[in-house]
Amino acid sequence: MRIFISTGEVSGDLQGSLLITALQRQAVAAGLELEIVALGGDKMAEVGATILGNTSGIGSMGLIESLPYILPTLRVQRQAIAFLKQNPPDLVVLIDYMGPNIGIGNFMRQHFPQVPVAYYIAPQEWVWSLNVENTTRIVSFTHKLLAIFPEEARYYQAKGAKVSWVGHPLVDRMQNAPSRPAARDKLGIEPEQIAIALLPASRQQELKYLLPIIFQAAQTIQSKLPEVHFWIPLSLEIYRQPIQEAIAHYGLQATVVLGQQKEIFAAADFAITKSGTVNLELALLNVPQVVVYRLSRITAWIARNILKGSIPFASPPNLVLMRAIVPELLQEQATPENITQAAMELLLNPSRREQTLADYQEMRQCLGEVGVCDRAAKEILQMLPS
Repeated sequence: MRIFISTGEVSGDLQGSLLITALQRQAVAAGLELEIVALGGDKMAEVGATILGNTSGIGSMGLIESLPYILPTLRVQRQAIAFLKQNPPDLVVLIDYMGPNIGIGNFMRQHFPQVPVAYYIAPQEWVWSLNVENTTRIVSFTHKLLAIFPEEARYYQAKGAKVSWVGHPLVDRMQNAPSRPAARDKLGIEPEQIAIALLPASRQQELKYLLPIIFQAAQTIQSKLPEVHFWIPLSLEIYRQPIQEAIAHYGLQATVVLGQQKEIFAAADFAITKSGTVNLELALLNVPQVVVYRLSRITAWIARNILKGSIPFASPPNLVLMRAIVPELLQEQATPENITQAAMELLLNPSRREQTLADYQEMRQCLGEVGVCDRAAKEILQMLPS
């Protein structure tokens, strides 16, 4: 049975790899043989997918920011559609990556309506509320939508989709994280050292908009707390050089690591991070964090004044409970001074820290039980033609 999976960016590659591993496990149990062809990245390739186009570095947030990626995105979308025309799969699984996946979904509905389409981790239209047409399109070509957030499930169900809430896949991933003592021992972190994770970028634009303000805040924190050491897990190897140059420029005591993100998160006392999937990973490991995000001024103006988007929160932990359990500093609020102030509060105020940990526990209850990826895989395999 051939399954075609389409996703993009670093987080999609991670989610795709977790799903593929579960699909293969469930296929063996069901006596099925799978061939998986995909748009994705290195992590998906490592677990057995044949990658048609590497999309882990193609992605952005915002209107102006997305312009450099229009041609690469269209190219990879055309590549996928050409493959699907010549090699119709038995099943299509779409993971997030709204623009290309809506195009692929529409193509399947028009040309191969008999091929089932599953949408796993649907675009966050339930959060942004910017374009109801996107929701209508997603519902029109999706045979089954596998939701990871309860609110996401409610939203798409109300819009007419056939929805199963499976829970969040990071619940599974974080089960295998090392203990704090083991992680600190492996990384060589001394007991008296304060380990702070810095997560400035998984997209090119974030090096421009986020890295300078995060590193300036880190510089100030280091001057106040000399026992601090910063740990920076790379999302992509191509970001190593600009990050190393910034470390030297700001005089930070910092270590850059590729491939040990879970160890860094498990070992960390605190994190300053961009908004994204990593916020949930940190929350599941009980790491207090400050979340930062900035877009270009033009994009922010368009979003506020023309699209009039209503965005209650940006980070997943806050979206789960729909309340501010981690500080979010967005756009004009995202300054080195504000980041430093929020960080020092969480680092030095025990009651503030305890409240964060209590909120994390409440959030955890809304993410489903362990076994998320296997539940999703079973739902998907049930869609295959018999």
